[in-house]
Amino acid sequence: MYSKEEKLSLLSEMIQFAKADKEMKEQEYNFILAVASQLDISKEEIDFLFEKEVDKKSLQPESQRILQFHRLVLLMNVDQEASLSEVHKIKEIGLQMGLRPEAINVVLEEMHRYPNKVIPPKELISIFTRFYN
Repeated sequence: MYSKEEKLSLLSEMIQFAKADKEMKEQEYNFILAVASQLDISKEEIDFLFEKEVDKKSLQPESQRILQFHRLVLLMNVDQEASLSEVHKIKEIGLQMGLRPEAINVVLEEMHRYPNKVIPPKELISIFTRFYN
């Protein structure tokens, strides 16, 4: 399970990613609030994260990093308008997380095959497993 610091770090990363295109859409904000709710983080704490970033925490094990990458992919597609800058940014974040570039690229290609670009968790795990065996 995540510590409070890790939860805030995850959410801060999502907020920074959502701000990457200089425009926070309502769907993105609501998605971040939904993730925060699942992590038992209040709306007030989220609003604070919009004003101040927190220290980035490295996630261990790798399954947590893959889950966070999946959240970012969902966030990118929540408004159905993934820009080229968002795609570049998500690749950069995935690499910084230590995820395999090949797996990242396959996820970003395969997402177009699914309704609302939502890759099912089993498929996501299958993609990452393929590149780690």
